[in-house]
Amino acid sequence: MKNSTLYKNSLLNDVIPFWEKHSLDLEHGGYFTCLDQKGEVFDNDKFIWLQGRQAWTFSMLYNQVEKNPKWLEIAKSGIDFLRKHGMDKDGNFYFSVTKEGKPLVQPYNIFSDCFAAMAFSQYAKATGDEAVRELAKQTYYNILKKKDNSKGVYEKNTDVRPLKGFSLPMILSNLVLELEDVLDNEEIERTINFSVSEVMDVFLQKDSGIIYEFVSPDGSLSDSFNGRLLNPGHGIEAMWFMIDIGARRNDTELIEKATKVILNILDYSWDEEHGGIFYFLDAMGKPPQQLEWDQKLWWVHLETLVALAKAYEHTGNKEIGEWYQKVHDYAWTHFSDPDNGEWFGYLNREGKPLLTLKGGKWKGCFHVPRAMFQCWKSFENIEAKERK
Repeated sequence: MKNSTLYKNSLLNDVIPFWEKHSLDLEHGGYFTCLDQKGEVFDNDKFIWLQGRQAWTFSMLYNQVEKNPKWLEIAKSGIDFLRKHGMDKDGNFYFSVTKEGKPLVQPYNIFSDCFAAMAFSQYAKATGDEAVRELAKQTYYNILKKKDNSKGVYEKNTDVRPLKGFSLPMILSNLVLELEDVLDNEEIERTINFSVSEVMDVFLQKDSGIIYEFVSPDGSLSDSFNGRLLNPGHGIEAMWFMIDIGARRNDTELIEKATKVILNILDYSWDEEHGGIFYFLDAMGKPPQQLEWDQKLWWVHLETLVALAKAYEHTGNKEIGEWYQKVHDYAWTHFSDPDNGEWFGYLNREGKPLLTLKGGKWKGCFHVPRAMFQCWKSFENIEAKERK
């Protein structure tokens, strides 16, 4: 089977039907994400960033795969729930609410806002709804206002050891491309320039060639738990965002640089004993503070497959191709659940499911379908080149 066919079939015949069948709250709107191995709801709280992610997924599929009215209806359910229940009076998006939409956890970072903005933008593109389009724009500018203090009053760090995090420039590099139909060109280019500079010149370390999760405000390293923290999945995911920007700008140097970083991170973070990519690592080989450091997570491996597919599509790099096969074999053997659909999220170091859930507080309808779509499209391009 060609890789493009594998990913297309998995997306359309396995992953999306699983969420269509099990996640829809037909009474209150929005989606249940706490689903067990077979799709039964085990908790009905709603996590706003996952509401945004699922609404984005179904809007994106409507825009990019097929004008399926059912997909648009599912997206609308999430969009309506977000507009009605997702935010406080200042337009900041909660972390979680009850199934009816009553707030449970305050807006303590900007990631719910980011995925709401992505969802509004894709839905507005699908429907032409100007009010939703304007909401996407407002949410984006609200995010920018908070970018220097993304957790606000909930920030744990003091001024004694201030650190800035990688996740913000990383997410902005993708978010701004998602909002291309909403923002003017000047804003898009400004944010791309900021993100590329931060990701590739500040958080990417020249000596090791890998991405750090936190640096000091001046870009220097901090010899502390957070200062030494590596999150391989984040670093690799950011590289496919960089490749997308490189392709958009016809910047082969950026594509080549991102490709090299993918290889560096994989060399550093692959578990030679049991296979798979470690969740967290300490840059100096010291014990990480995260007790879950050696777990193998679904999103890390899926983002790596996307990054490797895109890097191979644009460079044809032989080493990238070999790594793709290695990660593909591990991921499809260990995470995919052919009996019940979708993918497991959490494996122990040996590669056995630690939890058999298909969704929860952190895992929803996003990384699996997005990766299936991205890999499908990359391999269609790769296969078309090979036929020439």
